[in-house]
Amino acid sequence: MAALTTRLSGLAPYALAALRIMAGLLFLAHGSQKLLGIPPRTNPAPELLSLFGIGGILELVGGALIVLGLFTRPVALLLSGEMAVAYFMFHAPKNFFPTLNGGDAAILFCFVFLYLAAAGPGALSLDGSRRI
Repeated sequence: MAALTTRLSGLAPYALAALRIMAGLLFLAHGSQKLLGIPPRTNPAPELLSLFGIGGILELVGGALIVLGLFTRPVALLLSGEMAVAYFMFHAPKNFFPTLNGGDAAILFCFVFLYLAAAGPGALSLDGSRRI
């Protein structure tokens, strides 16, 4: 069992990178739908300086930065806060239960980004290549 633990712990930076990259790609997809219409949206495009527009900008740019692993800690902290605000402003008033108010993804993104802010980008990041 100790050998398995040792082998798996060596993969931890890569597992963290996989979590970072996949969360960033999913988040980026939300922003690209809001701002670029990719994939096609059913709602009209938001005004850029509205709450949804600013959220779309944060999702598109922040998601791309998370995927690249660039400025990971501050960007992840900002995005974690965005998701907390989104949950309490738009989801929680609908219903107490996240599965009924549609906010389960917002909660999950909030805590994944909070973890990335604390843990850093993991392997395969531009942050890691910038260190001297």
